[in-house]
Amino acid sequence: MKILLVTRGSQGDIYPYLTIAAALVKRGHKVILNLPQIFEKEAQAYQLDYVLQDFDDIQGMVSKAGDKDEGAKPYLKWMRDVIDAQFKQLVPLLKEHDVLIATNSEFAAASVADYCGKPFIRTAFAPFIPGRRIPPPIFPYPKPHPVFTPRLIWKLLNIGNNYMTQKTINKNRVQLGLKPLKNCGYYSTERAFNYMLYSRYLGNTDSDWKYKWDIGGYCFNDALHYDADAYQELLDFIQREQRPVIFFTLGSCSAKESDAFCRRLINVCRQLSFRLIIGSGWSGTGKSLENEKDIFLLTHTIPHSLIFPHCDAVMHHGGSGTTHSVARSGKPQIIMPLIIDQPYWAYRVQQLELGPKCIKIGKVSDKALKEKVNDLVTNPVYRKNATKVAGQMRDEHSVDNFCDFIESMADKI
Repeated sequence: MKILLVTRGSQGDIYPYLTIAAALVKRGHKVILNLPQIFEKEAQAYQLDYVLQDFDDIQGMVSKAGDKDEGAKPYLKWMRDVIDAQFKQLVPLLKEHDVLIATNSEFAAASVADYCGKPFIRTAFAPFIPGRRIPPPIFPYPKPHPVFTPRLIWKLLNIGNNYMTQKTINKNRVQLGLKPLKNCGYYSTERAFNYMLYSRYLGNTDSDWKYKWDIGGYCFNDALHYDADAYQELLDFIQREQRPVIFFTLGSCSAKESDAFCRRLINVCRQLSFRLIIGSGWSGTGKSLENEKDIFLLTHTIPHSLIFPHCDAVMHHGGSGTTHSVARSGKPQIIMPLIIDQPYWAYRVQQLELGPKCIKIGKVSDKALKEKVNDLVTNPVYRKNATKVAGQMRDEHSVDNFCDFIESMADKI
């Protein structure tokens, strides 16, 4: 088959697609990967055929996501510009391929598949399917609510989605000779086969989902190239003493309070006689603290699979990729959610008792922070549950699951 893969976002969105593309090529398929410009080196390292996205400011958008002063206007303009660029770029690409596979954030994908008359597989790293039981993963309060039921929240989200995208999508559909859509919010879910790229043992599914869907697990990328010297320095730090080590990162996100939070976390770790690794990420979290005692500032990209097994616990932003990586390592975790699906994963970690209730990075008191960090590292319940989930996830064979499913589409082409 000739397969077109389209994804954008941070490392947790791109790295699984690199793994999937490489596996499909190994199976003998012709694959083109459409990805953000900042990940070109990674695509080259995998020796993949790729096309860089025409409109690409994803790093800037993600790094600003935790800054409330930015508001929604920059994101709204960015999204509409992306939709226009996708119609222009993806139509000629898909005409040369048999099937389109794209993440749920690619709002033009369903209409592009319509115009080209090709099958469309929509992937998601959280339960982004409207239903009765699970609220939208981007909803900041994922707990059950007597008034704001999941169905109501999905309807409200649909209204917002239509406001953000419908005018731009329909403008492009009309230009292509397609009928305008009355409801863009649900159209991609209805048009596509929805494949959940997260673990059934970590996320959940809704038995009332009426759309076509399957779930196969998060496709980990353990083959990333990394700086061996930087990794050895990290191991030397970890193995230097027997005291517990915590890994802290905000991944691709930033927050105004991040540096202040790092200082507070350092003080807490010293009081508890813990050591701390700070994963700097895109936004440079903790860079001003690199000379602090008992702290290791990680500025290089090293696969989580090589780091987390050596740590005693992980504190992070709650991206799907990081949440799954910690869970697979069998380590307790606590999440400090900032944007998108991070509150959902924070709630799942709490529900599964893989770690304490989430931390609000700008609101938690020093006393509460100390209690949570100590509980995270010392509570045997978290370790026991994390070990169980890790064993389940390691048996999922997620990449093979997805590749098998893609190949099953051959009968429909």
